[in-house]
Amino acid sequence: MKLLQIPTANLEERIKEELEENPALEQGEDDAPQDEYDLQDHDDDFDSESEDVELSDDTADKVDLDDFLRHEDDDSGGYDYADDYYGNAEEKQQTPVSVENSFHDHLVDQLGMLELDERRQKIAEQIIGSIDEDGYLRREPTALVDDLAFGQNIETSLEEVNDLIQDIQQFDPPGVCAWTLQECLLLQLKRLPQSKEVKNAVVIIDHHFNEFIKKHYDKIQRQLGLNAEDFKEVISIIIKLNPKPGSAFAVLNKAESYVIPDFFVFNNNGKLELSLNSKNAPELRVSEGYKEMMRAYDRSDKKDKRQKEALLFIKQKLDAAKWFIDAIKQRQHTLLHTMQAIMDFQQEFFITGDDTSLKPMILKDIAQMTMLDVSTVSRVANSKFVQTEFGTYKLKYFFSEALQTDSGEEVSTREVKSILNDIIGGENKKKPYSDEKLTDMLVEKGYNIARRTVAKYREQLNIPVARLRKEL
Repeated sequence: MKLLQIPTANLEERIKEELEENPALEQGEDDAPQDEYDLQDHDDDFDSESEDVELSDDTADKVDLDDFLRHEDDDSGGYDYADDYYGNAEEKQQTPVSVENSFHDHLVDQLGMLELDERRQKIAEQIIGSIDEDGYLRREPTALVDDLAFGQNIETSLEEVNDLIQDIQQFDPPGVCAWTLQECLLLQLKRLPQSKEVKNAVVIIDHHFNEFIKKHYDKIQRQLGLNAEDFKEVISIIIKLNPKPGSAFAVLNKAESYVIPDFFVFNNNGKLELSLNSKNAPELRVSEGYKEMMRAYDRSDKKDKRQKEALLFIKQKLDAAKWFIDAIKQRQHTLLHTMQAIMDFQQEFFITGDDTSLKPMILKDIAQMTMLDVSTVSRVANSKFVQTEFGTYKLKYFFSEALQTDSGEEVSTREVKSILNDIIGGENKKKPYSDEKLTDMLVEKGYNIARRTVAKYREQLNIPVARLRKEL
């Protein structure tokens, strides 16, 4: 189950860890027959505490485990064999690592312009350290004074801290080190050339901020005495400001910055073909060297307690290697089996790419088709992606509940959301549709749906209410 949940992007790293931990596991195709050497043959060797071991009649090619035991005695703990698999350390090439200049580093670099003494430098660095990744100051001046006193034994005053905060607020990017969105926008406006439109924008943010965020434009326009054209220019200036000045320096996690699909679906003249990403099917095998040590034990005339202990270690590593290879193969089978069921169920979508063609489908449907547990299907659906000719989708995208139309037909809620999104996308933004109007329009199209359900779907689509969708 743990291997099943690992994304394709991280599977390679997980396999690398297993290869490093278990020298009995190697990369490469396993050409040996499956039944060539049965590890179970030696289970009885470790069931008894007796040191007496029956000698093998086979005396040909007597090979003992002395080489392995010598490795047990040295500091390497028996892992010198890893060099045979991974090559010499000198041959390993170092991968260059890109160095990012973080948002906080950018602010600290600008402290040099203030020409501060050592004490005030530390106070300023404490302030910058309290700025979050969006660029906002998240500690009150009184708390900063206490932090400096108890944490760095630096006595300061509210006045000194506030003076340094005002200095840092002049740094780039504009709007940094503000406590609130309102202050952040005002700091940016004050850095712009002070035209008539900018001055009106300052008045709106400073004195009519609540009305602005609620888009009560008519009320603000009347209070400022501006005509429609002038008011539109003022609002245009405000909406171009950055509400998160630190966002430009945000460094996305490498694994989250792009998606590696687990499956590929191709449309070959109307016939769908499914394939698994090759990264999910690594070539792994059990080490022949470790298998040979087991055979050497059979052929050896010298079978003492020390050799038995060494053999037990070897057997554990071989068992672990076989288990891991089997687990990877089981992962591949489960992934393909589940994706094939989803593809068969939603065949029309994979051929046309039309969201409205998606059928109602829940986890239980796929669990019944695959004879897998619902929890297993859920793990696959929540963590895997499929690439199609219409784009890359998370498997969870294809699951949706059913909604009944006036004609009694069951349709996917995904279809209803798609139609709702199209209706809102085509509305007049000067007079956007209310939820009640949207409900009436969907009912006219034959979808039996309540207003509260429309509101829920709209929120799931991250679409604001009508008033906030209004444009000038």
